Formats: sequence, C-alpha cells, structure tokens
Amino acid sequence: MKKLAIYLSVIVVLFGALFVINQQSNKAKYSKYENNVYGIAPQKLHPETLKQLDDPNYQNIILPDALDQKLEKKESFFLYYFASTCSHCKATTPVLMPVAQSLAVDIKQFNLEEFKNGWDRYKIDATPTLIYYKDGVEVERLIGGQDEAAIKAFLTKHKA
Repeated sequence: MKKLAIYLSVIVVLFGALFVINQQSNKAKYSKYENNVYGIAPQKLHPETLKQLDDPNYQNIILPDALDQKLEKKESFFLYYFASTCSHCKATTPVLMPVAQSLAVDIKQFNLEEFKNGWDRYKIDATPTLIYYKDGVEVERLIGGQDEAAIKAFLTKHKA
C-alpha cells in the first residue's frame, strides 16, 4: 500500500510539472501577440488568424465598431471581407494588397473568422468579398477569388 501511494504521488507531481511547463510555453508563445490589431487575447484568436498577425498582407484590419462608424459617417471606402481559414482568401489577398498598394488605394480588411456576426450584419455570402462603399452605401461587390486584372479594374473603376 505504501508503494502505491508513492507511485501515485510521483504521477501527480509529474502531471503538475507538465501542466506548469505547458502554461509557461503558451505564455511565451502568445506574449508577442498580446497587443494585436484585433484587441482580443491571442489565446482566443483562431490559429489561422494567429499565423496572419505577422503577414504584411493582413495589416489593415478594421474592427466592427470602427466599420460601423465609417458607415454611419457616410464615408467612401473599399472593404475586403475575408476569413483567416478561407483558402480562396489566402490565394487572393497576396494578389489584392500589392495591387491596392500600387494604385495607392486604402483597403480595410474585416476578418469574418473572428467576427462571425459580420456575415449577417454586412450581408456577406462568401469570402473573399471586396466591396466599394460610397457615402456609406454599398455600390458594388466583387465576390470570390479574383485575378490581378479583375482586381485592378474594380479598384480603378471606383478609385476617387
């Protein structure tokens, strides 16, 4: 009986040590993302969103409150709705953002993976979706993966 108690004690201590090590590892892993653009604790972000935090193509994120303010103020702007888990978005974004930069067009990005209520709220059926809002009202949208020529034509058509 004494041996059983010793074995159980050793097992409990080992599991406790593993727990502490895991917690420290997670803390170190997420510490560089504490002040991310989403304003969400990194542990609560989707793993695919975490991967994009350092990607230069995903640095113009707009949050729901800021988007609602732009719409209420009747501003004109481009908005790119994407999901960090969407394979079509992962293919389109590296084409879209350099084209926008070359045309000096500011495109805000809204991550529907993190703000799921945006699907209904902004009437998005598929990702990626690029929308041009004029005076806070949607004028036109480009849905799905697009090539450089289509993106350039869309941005040029609505560029002020």
